[in-house]
Amino acid sequence: MPKSRIRKKDDYTPPPAKKTELDLGGGGRRWVAPLMLGLFGIGLAWIVLFYVTKSELPVEAFGNWNIVVGFGFIAGGFVVSTQWK
Repeated sequence: MPKSRIRKKDDYTPPPAKKTELDLGGGGRRWVAPLMLGLFGIGLAWIVLFYVTKSELPVEAFGNWNIVVGFGFIAGGFVVSTQWK
């Protein structure tokens, strides 16, 4: 039976290097995560402080609206989180 030809493989040549885009933003949006976590923490602390002090703190004049203020901080954290890339 005849022997088939042996094919020589081409030598490996790496693909040409791609051009990288310049990041002129100074490292991206590094402020997003700390601000988001800060707003979540402030909102949670506001609500917990309201319940622990039996509505005397953080602002006694707000009454039960302190809960809305706390959730407002938390909602602000969610709004900021949409900027995270």
